[in-house]
This record gives sequence, C-alpha cells and structure tokens, in this order.
Amino acid sequence: MDELKALWTLARVVETGSFRRAALEQGVAPQATSKTIRQFEAQVGVRLLHRTTRKLSLTDEGAQLLAQVRPALASIRAAMDELQSSRREVGGTLRITAPRSVGQHLVQPLLPPFMQEYPALAVDLELDDRLSDIVVEKIDVGFRMGPAMDRNVVARRLMDIEQWICASPGYVELHGRPRRWEDLAQHRCTGFRHTNTGKLMPWEYSERHQTVYSEVAARFTTNDVDAEAKAVVEGVGIGQIPDYIAAPLVREGRLVHLLAKHTSQRIGLYIYYPQRAHLPARTRRFIDFTVARLHEARRAPRAD
Repeated sequence: MDELKALWTLARVVETGSFRRAALEQGVAPQATSKTIRQFEAQVGVRLLHRTTRKLSLTDEGAQLLAQVRPALASIRAAMDELQSSRREVGGTLRITAPRSVGQHLVQPLLPPFMQEYPALAVDLELDDRLSDIVVEKIDVGFRMGPAMDRNVVARRLMDIEQWICASPGYVELHGRPRRWEDLAQHRCTGFRHTNTGKLMPWEYSERHQTVYSEVAARFTTNDVDAEAKAVVEGVGIGQIPDYIAAPLVREGRLVHLLAKHTSQRIGLYIYYPQRAHLPARTRRFIDFTVARLHEARRAPRAD
C-alpha cells in the first residue's frame, strides 16, 4: 500500500479528530479513510488508533510513530507549498542561454525591465554559441537562430532574422556599389566561420522567393558575428550581417544596406524551453514578456 498516503491520513485523522473531516479534506469517503488506516495497521502489525463512538485517540504505538514522522511530513508539506507557490509567484533563479550575439543585442536588453517588474527574481544568463541541452543543464529558457528546431523541446519562432548585405560608406565611396549579386565577385568580402564546425558559411540571398546559397571569397573571416560587423564598419569589406545588428548601424549612417531586394529571411530567432506540463511562473512570464517586447519592437518602423 501507499505508506506515505497512510501516514498523511493518520496524521489528519488525529489532527481533525474525525475520519469524516479528514476524508473531506482528501476528497474521499469516510469509509475509504477508515479502510486506509485499518490496512496500514494490518501492515505494521499494531493498532495505531483507539476508536469509540465518541472519540478517537492514539495508542502508545501510534503516538510514537506520529512523533517520529511528523517533522518529515511537515518538511514534505512545506516543500510542496513552496513548489506550488513557485508556479504562482515569480521568484527563484531564471536560467537563460543564448548565442553571444543574440544574447547581447536581443536578450540582455529585455532583462532590466523584466527584473524590475519582478524584484524577487534572479537571472543567470549564459552566452554560448554551442547548442545547449537545456534539460540536462537545467536551463529554463534558451534562444537560438536557425531553421525550425526539431530537438525534444518546445520551440517558438519569435521573428525572422534578415541577412543584410552591408558595407561602410567609406568602402562604397572607394570601391563602388554592387548593383547585382554577380558584382560581389569583384569586391572584398567578409565571412562567418561556424563556431561548431569551423566551416565558412555560404552567403544566402533571395531570388524569386527562393533562398539561394553562394560561396563568396572572403578577405576577412571570424567565428564572431559582432567582430565581423565591426570589420565591415571599419571598411574591411562587404559583409552579410544579421539585421538586428545591421539595422541600427544603417540608421546611424555607419553602414549602407546593399542589394536590398536579395535580402534573405530564411533564418528565424527561436525561444525554446523544456516540455513540461507545468512551467515555473518565472519561465512562463518571461516567455510571454519576450514575445510581447520583440513583437512590439518588430512592428516599430525602421529607417532602413
């Protein structure tokens, strides 16, 4: 039989002084509560309760047993109350993982207003370009750029990530502006080297609503998106930069958006989290907060 359930039942029968009241708390019939105690007594081989028509009282053995298990029962109840409270209240530590560039440009700006809204919350932000196993590493929420995710997680596409072809105004003035995709072959370009594989990523562009991939000779390569953007700003060459980095630089006049009609939107930004029936309140609130803030930012007009 379920010994923990029997101990709970015994404790509540004694505390309420009635099988009926204990049964009402547990949502069962009084006969079921009485049967649980009888079966438990048969299992342990001693009588735990004196029963009369007017009163219930513990036997010596019953009193000794409850004295020993009550602290443990109280600890279990406190742990369960705290767990249920964590679903209602936003507290504890929210663990987040994201690629470095996404974390710095898109995730980190969300954290101060979210933490201000929930002052009891602590945040642990891990910036890592590898794909984390959030279940094994006990992470609440992850962010990732790429095509649709097929891992054993719940993944939600937050927004499209456009790949902008950009150059500095100084580079355009010195080397001219490419008018066609084929013109890039006559220009100095930068490249992004995949963090995990070390391979140079092909450039991608949109042609008649399809994504086309092309190898571009790169004068400068790096495995860091921000380092590539910095090189492009400094006039090293033409680069293909994610729009969340490129758009502010274009607005500031530090970059020029080239070949805009070929901008690719294949890649998406995803938020992902473990498959659980009941997420902690901190996780659920942060997901909702992120979706609302990024959707609002995406709707804002951009002077591109």
